[in-house]
Amino acid sequence: MSFWWCLTHAAVEGSATDDAGCRNMDRLGPYTTHEQAAAALDRARSRTAANDARDEAEDDWGRR
Repeated sequence: MSFWWCLTHAAVEGSATDDAGCRNMDRLGPYTTHEQAAAALDRARSRTAANDARDEAEDDWGRR
């Protein structure tokens, strides 16, 4: 079974093949555990912050 984080409902959904779930474009995942899916937004925020910092460092290349 796969788990997804639903961006629309801010909740974990049970299975990628579950017709009761939201569209895949509205979900993060799949994850193997409920806990991983529940932490999806934290993981995404962390990765975004790291990528933003890397991009900023690359933008400043040669200016220092």
